[in-house]
Amino acid sequence: MALVLDTGFLLAALDDTEQGHESCRTLIADAREDLIVPVPILTELEYLLRTRGSLATWLAFAEDLAGGSYTIHPLSKDALLGSVGLQRRYADLRLSFVDAFVFLTCVELGEPKVATLDRRHFSALRTEDGRALQIVP
Repeated sequence: MALVLDTGFLLAALDDTEQGHESCRTLIADAREDLIVPVPILTELEYLLRTRGSLATWLAFAEDLAGGSYTIHPLSKDALLGSVGLQRRYADLRLSFVDAFVFLTCVELGEPKVATLDRRHFSALRTEDGRALQIVP
């Protein structure tokens, strides 16, 4: 089993000024499963950390990522098209490409849950067979 991580969740886990920091940090620390980082969240996370003056936090996270503490989930052509398709399908939600890709990563890996603080988007998304993902924490 694996736990797919969304940008806001990782931001909260890494930045102690973010709401939900403790629960997100604890979930990562206590995880007994692979922590999956979909590649599109990296740009978003780096931007958010740097705009908060947290270059050191970004660099430490990137080193942990490169060191194998997390598993990077790659972007493929099919995933790109699938994410764009989800954005089209959920246009009324103004679903971002990153959120669509995170959702599809869960689907592709057969994971029934996602680590996110974005309940608005992720509670509305459904798999092809109509299931919603469990949102943690």
